[in-house]
Amino acid sequence: MVNKKHYILTSITLGTIAAASALLIGGANMLTRDKIAENELNRIYGGIAEIFGESATISSETSIENDTYKYVEYVYEIKVNDNESGYAFRTTGSNMYGKISLIVGFNLNNEFIKMSVITDEQTYKSTLENKYISNVNDSSRDVEDVSCGATYGAKLVRDMINEAKQASNDKAWK
Repeated sequence: MVNKKHYILTSITLGTIAAASALLIGGANMLTRDKIAENELNRIYGGIAEIFGESATISSETSIENDTYKYVEYVYEIKVNDNESGYAFRTTGSNMYGKISLIVGFNLNNEFIKMSVITDEQTYKSTLENKYISNVNDSSRDVEDVSCGATYGAKLVRDMINEAKQASNDKAWK
């Protein structure tokens, strides 16, 4: 009988701990989810401003929900000073080194302008950003040249840029 009481008491204690933990996690999620979503929107708008300039505005946003694209999730039509100026694609991908999300900008002639990092959870984040992304953005490195010390991350970014370029050319989302 002693063993049964011990097992019941242990079960009740562990159940109480699990329930309290679930309540704490749920409460933390309720308190932070709006701020997290707001911060992500700010990073998206900041990325578009970084690519197209501070006066850039989003004239339309389209969710890409088809099997055509692996990385492209959203396309934003961008206006600068009320003139149609280009397209920004939000892309997300992951590999064995982590997840990365970018805004990739193209002008109206479907020429790559620049990219902006929304999230970068890559193991070699600083190498990827300093030796590949920033160099591609300032045109000192070709998009296809992925030998930078974070080759797998650079290949992922390259593939995301190339797919966004394909989507820019296809305009299937219009």
